Amino acid sequence: MTLSQRLKQYQTEHLRNKPTVAGKLTRVVGLTLEAVGCRAPVGSLCMVETLDAYLEAEVVGFSGDKLFLMPSEQLTGVLPGARVIPMHESHGIPVGMELLGRVIDGVGKPLDGLGDIYCKQTTKLNSERLNPMARKPIKQPLDVGVRSINAVLTVGQGQRMGLFAGSGVGKSVLMGMMTRGTTADVVVVGLIGERGREVKEFIDEILGEEGRQRAVVIAAPADASPLMRLKGCDTTLTIAEYFRDQGLNVLLLMDSLTRYAQAQREIALAIGEPPATKGYPPSVFAKLPRLVERAGNGGEDQGSITAFFTVLTEGDDLQDPIADAARAILDGHIVLSRELADSGHYPAVDIEKSISRVMPAVTSEGHQQLARQLKSLNASYQQNQDLISIGAYQRGADKRIDLAIAMKPHMDQFLQQGMKEVVAYDESLTRMERTMQMANINAQSPIN
Repeated sequence: MTLSQRLKQYQTEHLRNKPTVAGKLTRVVGLTLEAVGCRAPVGSLCMVETLDAYLEAEVVGFSGDKLFLMPSEQLTGVLPGARVIPMHESHGIPVGMELLGRVIDGVGKPLDGLGDIYCKQTTKLNSERLNPMARKPIKQPLDVGVRSINAVLTVGQGQRMGLFAGSGVGKSVLMGMMTRGTTADVVVVGLIGERGREVKEFIDEILGEEGRQRAVVIAAPADASPLMRLKGCDTTLTIAEYFRDQGLNVLLLMDSLTRYAQAQREIALAIGEPPATKGYPPSVFAKLPRLVERAGNGGEDQGSITAFFTVLTEGDDLQDPIADAARAILDGHIVLSRELADSGHYPAVDIEKSISRVMPAVTSEGHQQLARQLKSLNASYQQNQDLISIGAYQRGADKRIDLAIAMKPHMDQFLQQGMKEVVAYDESLTRMERTMQMANINAQSPIN
């Protein structure tokens, strides 16, 4: 060990053993606490004295000698001049195979009533950024058990996909279908900012006992503090990264990326950051790619994280700032249509508006050609649906539209799937081939 390394080590130990100087609380506005008289870096934890206990809070900013803190729990019992004690070391997140089958909160505490989780290892929330040149290329498809995605919007191992949908069109059901049907080794599910009722319903009814055995669920519902919702997303990625580093292929489902952005917006606006786009401050658009880029393939000795980030499109507006930013940093997007859901078409995947950017790298030319033909026929029908519905279209005017009308029932039958049904990747391709063979037969038959 060199002299400079020794000095650095002694300096670190000195700072770690340095006596803690407590500050005092001077102001509380909304969810933001202001403290003076103590020093702590951004991201560190502090304990704030309350009437009967201590409240945990995180340093989210500073101005001069003032520290801005955000509580991780409900803000109650706080008095003016309360002691604020900086913590030298933050708590790590427990990681290990013991997490499988468990439900935890944003900081790794169990929520399922099954007792404490005893993991041999803990890790920090903020991991080191992967060198993009060290990542393995995406070359293998991932079976998600959903026929329309396997065949028409094929996903590769290590791909980051967006699941764009409004409220009540089947996002959670589709996530549950993928959880049960995927060939990934481990499933990590982050339920961020959802209603508390939906968390239990997703685990008990949609995920089910079979899907839960190889899954870890991180829940930070809507009534959690914005800091806890933010940490819930980081914890979800941290646990997925651990399993990837063990050489496992991970399916990551995060619902939703929009709630992550809204939590960051609440924190940033509370400490005085100016809004930029529709009330979202610049830090939101800086944090989104940092979170998304943590997923993907690892190095040669590591596994992969195939991620689906749901994006809540307010009013079904795909030009929402978060939706627009997410499309630019993800490797494709799946759009769920309210019109399809209203007509009883489930999963309500709009294959015309959806795309998988890595599909050409993980599928054969024949597979891609069949998918293009199916999407083209479906688009022909959708673009002329109004004319067909009111009877304004005359059969024989356009052979392509005639074929689309004849194939519409067969395409719907192919694209629809039961909630409990699991369709393997090879079976999905075989079914698409049969459907398109039927299209060729109809194209060659004379018009009645």
